[in-house]
Amino acid sequence: MIRSGQKHTIKKEASYFLTLTVVGWADVFTRPVYKDAIINSLKYCIENKGLNVFAYVIMTNHIHLLVNTEPNFKLEDTIRDFKRHTSKTITNLILCGPESRREWLISLFGIAAIESSKEQNIKFWQTGNHAIEIYSVKFVWEKINYIHKNPVRAKFVAKPEDWIYSSATNYADLDSVLDVHTLIPSISKIRQFYYYDK
Repeated sequence: MIRSGQKHTIKKEASYFLTLTVVGWADVFTRPVYKDAIINSLKYCIENKGLNVFAYVIMTNHIHLLVNTEPNFKLEDTIRDFKRHTSKTITNLILCGPESRREWLISLFGIAAIESSKEQNIKFWQTGNHAIEIYSVKFVWEKINYIHKNPVRAKFVAKPEDWIYSSATNYADLDSVLDVHTLIPSISKIRQFYYYDK
């Protein structure tokens, strides 16, 4: 059973469904500037840290990813760096930008840091990534559909592809804010998922 805040070992050369959640489930990503910071960091990880993104969605207080890395990279290291960078970047945007919730958010991040076992002034992301290893083609498509339907279930949009910050746009062959490796339903082996050809 996966519990909040619990760390799970991420194995090398495996693909994972990840959930990264803001501390206190704070609705930080209601503003485009913060969602754009996530997109830009994902782009950097794709270009420089071997990250392969197959599906994603940015919700108001968490993100879902279906990912792996190239063989000469470790997913756990890439995600650690992604979380560290986005934590600093978004916190700075909150501090320096026109943010009406600044005092409350910084206080929340500060309290989370105090409660953490690590020495830090600010804690933006909850501990852990709720990593679930992809083990079958059926599971791949269950998670892709789950990811894409998140904004619909939240009643933000009527159709998955209407949510800009989601790979549903890629799978619908629409303009997208992030390039991903779109999969096709006819793949027959999980190894084909991991070694998907760019």
